[in-house]
Amino acid sequence: MKQSTRVPSLLAFSLLFTAWSSRAVADNWPQWRGPHNDGISVEKNIPAEWSDAKNLAWKLPMPGIGSSTPAVWGDRIFLTSADGNDLELLCISTEGKELWKQKLGGGVKKEGPRDEANNASASPSTDGKHVWALVGTGEFACFDFEGKEVWRFNAQERYGKFRTQWGTHTSPLLYKDRLFLQLLHGGAQWVIALDKATGQEVWKINRPSDGRAECHDSYASPSVWDNGKDAYLVVHGNDYTTAHDLKDGSEIWRLGDLNPPTPKQRYNTTLRLVSSPLTTPDLVVVPTAKKGVVVGLKPDAKGLVHAGSEYEQWRLPDGTPDVPSPLLHDGLVYLCGENGELKVLDAKSGQVAYAQQLHRSRYRASPVYADGKIYLTARDGTVTVVKPGRKFEELATNNLREDITASPVVSNGRIYLRGWSNLYAIGQK
Repeated sequence: MKQSTRVPSLLAFSLLFTAWSSRAVADNWPQWRGPHNDGISVEKNIPAEWSDAKNLAWKLPMPGIGSSTPAVWGDRIFLTSADGNDLELLCISTEGKELWKQKLGGGVKKEGPRDEANNASASPSTDGKHVWALVGTGEFACFDFEGKEVWRFNAQERYGKFRTQWGTHTSPLLYKDRLFLQLLHGGAQWVIALDKATGQEVWKINRPSDGRAECHDSYASPSVWDNGKDAYLVVHGNDYTTAHDLKDGSEIWRLGDLNPPTPKQRYNTTLRLVSSPLTTPDLVVVPTAKKGVVVGLKPDAKGLVHAGSEYEQWRLPDGTPDVPSPLLHDGLVYLCGENGELKVLDAKSGQVAYAQQLHRSRYRASPVYADGKIYLTARDGTVTVVKPGRKFEELATNNLREDITASPVVSNGRIYLRGWSNLYAIGQK
């Protein structure tokens, strides 16, 4: 009797369909806050728990410390790192093997309280063909996927010496055929657009402010608001958040009353901004610093926007995150404070749904959403996994016992965590 091949064929088809389906929802993570610059991943089957013995695909020792969040495209991971006295761009395969590295500059300098960062803090970006990286010494370079240099310049030589108290950590933003860079510090207040193919300047504007002292120094990164029809650049620092036309940098709106929030309050000369605004099609969430004001802004704002303006969706007098950037998912805004207090707001009203103390530590990484879970990473390597919603529900707590100041990355079914000693791939081997 002839044996039927129907069952094996159906099984093969099923396995093929499953593999195709999993790839269909796989996502690259091309820059710091992900594919849409909002910390959101659409991937599924992402683990909530891991340890040295569970859901650890691999870990790779790093040549030195770094706080830059990796960029991932296909089977390649890019990140900057110290290596002795050098600053390097590393290319790692998703199998955990170093493919190549290129020196960006020299002069590894630890910055900030408790040596929390160094000159390898700005995150790289990639479009699948090239990768761009900036380090705190000012070296800015583009490489192809094989590690060949395409262009390079030093931003301090081109735009003036960086004058920040705690180093330069702003990450350039890749959007279509341009790179956008904000250099807001004691020596200059520049917003810059570059041609990604050549590194040549497309436009540069001076962004004026009446801020003073340490407020000149912004450690935030630019973002683009895009609703599928219109788009503009959002820049944050020196007491204001501003929107700029992508074509020429002209200012569209300026949000004020961030320092101080009201005329009766005293000006804070140390209100340097680190946390970056979150841009979504329906809302721009603007943090400040040091437990200060946080604003939900309507994206169609125009001109100078003061507290109480019709363009403000809501304004809270306090509770901003200091370093982690906001996250918005399913109508709720998630704010992670410096000490690990998680505050959840209704995106329409700004009303607090709940506030919950997480694992007590310092929090520098920004929260990430994937597969029905929110990942919140503490400086000591503890990652608390929380279920989204109006009531607090902890799903898991994981600790790799290593300092982590970079934000998590979700790509191709895995979470990538860049620690100070190792790069971790969390997920199936």
